[in-house]
Amino acid sequence: MNFQSKLPNVGTNIFTVMSRFAQRHDAVNLSQGFPDYDCSPELIHHVNEAMKKGYNQYSPMSGVKELREEIAKKYEDLYGEKYDSESEITITSGGSEAIFSAISAVVNRGDEVIIFEPAFDLYRPIIELFGGIVKEVILKAPDFKIDWNEVRNLISDKTKLIITNNPGNPSTVTLKESDFEHLNEILKDSNILLLSDEVYEHIVFDGEKFLSAARFPELKERTFIVASFGKLFHITGWKTGYCIAPEWLTNELRKVHQFNVFCVNTPVQYGLAEFLKNKDEYLNLPEFFQHKRGFLMNGLNSTPFKIIKPEGSYFLLADYSEISDLKDTDFAFHLTEKFKVATIPVSAFYKNYTEQKLVRFCFAKKEETMEKALQNLQKLQHGI
Repeated sequence: MNFQSKLPNVGTNIFTVMSRFAQRHDAVNLSQGFPDYDCSPELIHHVNEAMKKGYNQYSPMSGVKELREEIAKKYEDLYGEKYDSESEITITSGGSEAIFSAISAVVNRGDEVIIFEPAFDLYRPIIELFGGIVKEVILKAPDFKIDWNEVRNLISDKTKLIITNNPGNPSTVTLKESDFEHLNEILKDSNILLLSDEVYEHIVFDGEKFLSAARFPELKERTFIVASFGKLFHITGWKTGYCIAPEWLTNELRKVHQFNVFCVNTPVQYGLAEFLKNKDEYLNLPEFFQHKRGFLMNGLNSTPFKIIKPEGSYFLLADYSEISDLKDTDFAFHLTEKFKVATIPVSAFYKNYTEQKLVRFCFAKKEETMEKALQNLQKLQHGI
């Protein structure tokens, strides 16, 4: 058959590749971003109770009312911003579906979308799937600082959307007040939209306060905010998230959402609605993950790796330039096969190969998992 792929340059993503390679070589998997510990038994209890009560059929397309109302309360409590639970909050099949639905709802063929690389690998394929053109701003270690003049220079009459990821994956940095000032200055008096990927909003360290795009009224009126219960409550396999946006943008998102998944797992939504009432479950996340970050950092300090201290997310970047001259992709495979620890090469988050001798570790793991990995990494020497 004469067939032309809509995504001819897309293959299996690096997370799947490295996890498979880790399994094949019986390596400790610190590559893919998922916890290896269970979620709260209380949350499971709430979901189980919802099942017993008969909440086992389709939910409303926009999501269970009780869950949307709890999300609205959360945003008002944390950020002082009001969102209408009926018309501005949509429950989605994970943060990924929220991102897919938002991009596909607003990006037309020939529209330009600005992203910041290293970027989560989901953005570019969705943009290109709908005929959009990606304009990337390249950020480099160790600070991954955004040159906002470069962003300004990329703006054209074809610019439709800017995508930010805060805290960043894989950069692990957070946006500062000055970043939002620049962003607001660029977007005001324009028709450019913002997609703010905030799935790691509650994983910010060292007492820093997370800045949501919701806190900036000028940005709020043009922004899709994406969040994930998978990251919030250690339930990545439940694939439940949400998108918050002003009513006019939510209307467009729901046009896609209803024909994509229509609705999300009903008893899970009821369980989450009940569980969200206990604020400590997410307000204590910074302390929970800061302990895990410290455990991994302390262990890596006794290896030749040079650590870039994470500001947010549950990832850590490490420079291996004193260990090997291999490309980061080759080094990641070598580390997995010979030292039984799987990581992600950071160049995988750039369109064009960008060598910085960096790999990404995930520390959303049990201490015994990280300890086993660290024991293997103790065998590393300079110049392997």
